[in-house]
Amino acid sequence: MQLNTTPPSPPLNLAALLYEATDDTRALLGSLATQLQASGYRVGGVLQRPGACGPRSLLEAVDLMTGARISLCQSLGAGSTACRLDLGGLAEAAMCVRRAADAGADLIIVDKFGKQEAQGRGLRADITYAVLTGIPVLTAVPRKNFAAWQDFTGGYGTVMMCRDDVAAQWWDGMTRWGRLYRPAPQRAMM
Repeated sequence: MQLNTTPPSPPLNLAALLYEATDDTRALLGSLATQLQASGYRVGGVLQRPGACGPRSLLEAVDLMTGARISLCQSLGAGSTACRLDLGGLAEAAMCVRRAADAGADLIIVDKFGKQEAQGRGLRADITYAVLTGIPVLTAVPRKNFAAWQDFTGGYGTVMMCRDDVAAQWWDGMTRWGRLYRPAPQRAMM
């Protein structure tokens, strides 16, 4: 009997939670990030949080590695009841993803594959950059952007139900494979 010594292929390092408007992906991803960080994992990327933009309550991004808050809205003035996306803030959020990838985070979370990403902008290039480093990347995709997600990924990655236990099982599979099959670091010969 011959043993197969070739390890199985690693699980795909890109995962998306497919969600409906009633799902609270921010709470799910935030809770997962907090739990993993408490367990000693280095989690990077960005999550959106409520913030203020003039008279409206809009969003800001939080860098998961540093806790820094980044404004994602640009006030249109005192009489305005709306805001618009701050492209400088979006670029800063993108750099959070790249810094996490360059720092070798254990997991990178990108809050969502939203309107900007579906239109070919936003954090698309940064998601790609992180995936190409081999670091697991987890995001959330609203059902209305699913076709754009499929076009972007070419079908690569794992699409999951938007449930905390499903996300935790995906992460467990990623870490289990890494513990079992990731090659040991090479030591310098003296």
